[in-house]
Amino acid sequence: MRLPTLLLRRKAASNKGDYGHIFILAGSKTYSGAALLCAEAAMRSGAGLVTLGIPKGINNVIIKIKLKEVMTLPLPETASGALSNKAYFKIRNFAKKIDILVIGPGLSLDKATQGLARKVTVNINKPAIIDADGLNALAGHPEILKKIKAGNRHLILTPHLGEMARLLKTTVNKIQENRTGIASKFSREYRLTLVLKGHNTIVAAASGDLYINKTGNPGMSSAGSGDVLTGMIAAFLGQGLDSFLAAKYAVYLHGLAGDLAAKEKTQISLIASDIIAKIPEAIKRSS
Repeated sequence: MRLPTLLLRRKAASNKGDYGHIFILAGSKTYSGAALLCAEAAMRSGAGLVTLGIPKGINNVIIKIKLKEVMTLPLPETASGALSNKAYFKIRNFAKKIDILVIGPGLSLDKATQGLARKVTVNINKPAIIDADGLNALAGHPEILKKIKAGNRHLILTPHLGEMARLLKTTVNKIQENRTGIASKFSREYRLTLVLKGHNTIVAAASGDLYINKTGNPGMSSAGSGDVLTGMIAAFLGQGLDSFLAAKYAVYLHGLAGDLAAKEKTQISLIASDIIAKIPEAIKRSS
């Protein structure tokens, strides 16, 4: 698959602001790695700026191990070391100067954090990707997606089968029986782009556009792989692709990078950071 010119060619007279400021609400005391993987993947996929909105308790740790190019915004935290609902106003104010919002990687299931995720999802009107614990926050609250639709913004959801089952209050087996039909119906009903992850990941758009991916391998079924994909989608959205195309090309390149990494590392030894390392080669092969 050849990537669109918009991703491959940059104007000589351009600056970092032309390629999207990605704001990633992610991480907790237990799951700091998810935030890092998402941020690095976004940078490697062409984002101009990336800021991690993280609990203040893990900020010093994150600073020591993150890419030097990634910025952080320390935020109020709960007793368990997750984002607190007290962080909302700081998030709201910061979001005025960003282009793309990511909600979810490693946020945790802390009740206060889940409430914060729902509040941010509804009230901050920016193009957004919701993943992982951001999706868990929506489970049982379908009315939130209806409210977002009214805001008419670009929205991408990236559930794996278990998260999709929770969103629909059904079983994984039921979804497996009709993955394409369920993904298409959901995207049309809620006017969003859905990335239903798994073998032959499905990207379904509200317009009816559908893409079934053929890249990737079982070695990618490991912790952090989804966080990498989310960062890639955010980067492509920030560079000007619409929701469907950003998701489509990110899914394809994510799988291709995984295939390239598996050839070198083997499927059994493949980890998420290996996928990030192969993003540049995957882009070269698709240019």
